[in-house]
Amino acid sequence: MIGAMGERVVAACDGASKGNPGPAGWAWVVSDDAESPARWEAGPLGTATNNVAELTALERLLAATDPDVPLEVRMDSQYAMKAVTTWLPGWKRNGWKTAAGKPVANQELVVRIDGLLEGRSVDFRYVPAHQVDGDPLNDFADRAASQAATVQQPAGSDLGSPEPPAAPAVPASAGTRRRSGGARTAGAAGGSSARTIKAKFPGRCVCGRSYAAGEPIAKNDQGWGHPECRAAAAG
Repeated sequence: MIGAMGERVVAACDGASKGNPGPAGWAWVVSDDAESPARWEAGPLGTATNNVAELTALERLLAATDPDVPLEVRMDSQYAMKAVTTWLPGWKRNGWKTAAGKPVANQELVVRIDGLLEGRSVDFRYVPAHQVDGDPLNDFADRAASQAATVQQPAGSDLGSPEPPAAPAVPASAGTRRRSGGARTAGAAGGSSARTIKAKFPGRCVCGRSYAAGEPIAKNDQGWGHPECRAAAAG
């Protein structure tokens, strides 16, 4: 089991859904002492939502690591992180009902994660996705989850799989807009329909990659997502 001989494990996990719901996948990665990817695993979920994929990734990571070794988990999903830290105690007190009295979504996954967290030291760290100078472990997990969602095949270091491919290249102009978090700008396709706005909440683009609150997003045929993905679809 990972971490059995170490003092601390640093890891990341991520999920992807192409369509939300749509073809989905999960992935986790554990770093070496230099915080470079050392061990990883990814798998398909068939058709599932992004939230199910994110929670599954966390569940698989917790199951693969030694519960006696402190664990740092880097994630770009605020939903999954808050579900198992902020909201979970209240859900349990309320008999697995939300504050509005409705059944907790994805309860089976949350219950399993709760059991895996019991009695162990886990530090959750939120890392924004797809930043030019972002977290390399989260980026690796994101790429692996996206590939698993696309090809619907398992992969990982134990299987001898190659490193998951890089995300599609981001045009320099679009990358600059995303880093600066600027206000509305005209997109490459031109016209008011191509304008971008700042995302009020984190979300997932149709390409399978997530975006953080405050990042510029643009409307595409299936919802909101990265401005460069809209431009690519229109091209």
